[in-house]
Amino acid sequence: MTTTKPEIMIAEISHLDEKGSGQAAVWRENEEGRKKKLKLTIPQTLPGEKVRVTVDQPDRKRRKVMPEEILESHEHRIESACPHFEKCGGCVWQHWNYNGQLQQKTTYVKSVLEAQGFDTSLVRDTMGMENPWHYRNKMEFTFSPEGELGLHEQGNFRKIISLETCLIAGEKMVEAAMEVATWAKDHQLKGYNKDRHEGLLRHLMVRQSFVTGEIMLALFATEAPENNLQTAVDDLVKRIGDKFPEVKSLMWLENTDWADRTQSEKSHILSGRDFIYDEMDGYRFRLWFDTFFQTNPTQAQKLVDLAVEFGEPKKDEKMIDLFCGVGTFSLPFASRVEKLAGIEIVETSIESAKRNAKDNGLENTYFLAKDARKGIDEVLESFGTPELLLLDPPRSGAGGKVMRRIGRSQPERIVYVSCNPDTFATDIKELEPFGYTLKVVQPVDLFPHTVHVEAVALLERNK
Repeated sequence: MTTTKPEIMIAEISHLDEKGSGQAAVWRENEEGRKKKLKLTIPQTLPGEKVRVTVDQPDRKRRKVMPEEILESHEHRIESACPHFEKCGGCVWQHWNYNGQLQQKTTYVKSVLEAQGFDTSLVRDTMGMENPWHYRNKMEFTFSPEGELGLHEQGNFRKIISLETCLIAGEKMVEAAMEVATWAKDHQLKGYNKDRHEGLLRHLMVRQSFVTGEIMLALFATEAPENNLQTAVDDLVKRIGDKFPEVKSLMWLENTDWADRTQSEKSHILSGRDFIYDEMDGYRFRLWFDTFFQTNPTQAQKLVDLAVEFGEPKKDEKMIDLFCGVGTFSLPFASRVEKLAGIEIVETSIESAKRNAKDNGLENTYFLAKDARKGIDEVLESFGTPELLLLDPPRSGAGGKVMRRIGRSQPERIVYVSCNPDTFATDIKELEPFGYTLKVVQPVDLFPHTVHVEAVALLERNK
């Protein structure tokens, strides 16, 4: 007979999982007197803390519960600054002081490298931010079926937390988003219901250049902005135009697909243009609504600086930039090498990279829209072996086939820019049989108050 009666328990947090939530194990006796282990996931807790929780269905093997009282707190625990922290899924570590977060990220990077047999003394302390707030230059907000604008509840993609503020987004971005939220309420516009697949407003993407100040507002909806919506649309254009002269791109994007993504089948420019200008490392970039660009420009500049420092590009050298995107790393390196080839599978990104290179007067670049492994083969055939290769793969990593192809191509130096230390560690393990040695790893915190950490690493071919 199973018991479903809730039980009050005292749990001690042993470690954090990959999502930043506390993990604890509690031994309890069942009705037959046998001891069973119950594994608990407890968000908003820190290692070593003792907490009181109430567990429903305690006869299960695993349960997720929220802490009701912190009985013994971690020395780095603080009060969260955001009024939405306990419910919103945007941040998970606002209850942890910033130095504690940085230490945890360094420990994590070391642990994944140690598991692959690398020397952890090569890992430097995580490079943090002087001010770890209002750092994001892009946010994607979601409308609830009732028309409220916000972010998903922690662990629940069906519920939207209506926001009054957001402490990790640029302040002017939040002001503009709140104006759109007020406009939607004033016109009683319904949000999209994911279960019934009905409703009008789905998402609001806001992005801003912290250098040029330009803002893009991209509203994703299930209908075109015309007919019975024309009055509301005209009012939106007027409100934004009157209050936010920084908005240089106001877009209405039709999305009727069932998938819950910020994608567009048809674009409408309500005012301005369909892109904004941004700058990094002195180079100008055009950003469309679907352009991938680093979302923390302050720390992204540090990634570029580190990549240049580690890579030591020279004027008589050739270079390949793998997973080059719109040229975030390509442009700064192109001005320092003889010629550079960028490879990226997304054709729109390659077109943007070509345009960005032209806008910045760079004539020694060649960009190829192709799968990474096939792209390397094509570039090597016409380009020859590069002295320097940089790769900045997605979270899934480059993969064994691509890494082995890199190893066979034998560049002198490899700079790996990682957004996922787990896949980074397994990727660079593939280079050892090809004679490469890891020289240094510098973790960089691009997402304060979250579990994510980036890293820049240098590998050199043994002489």
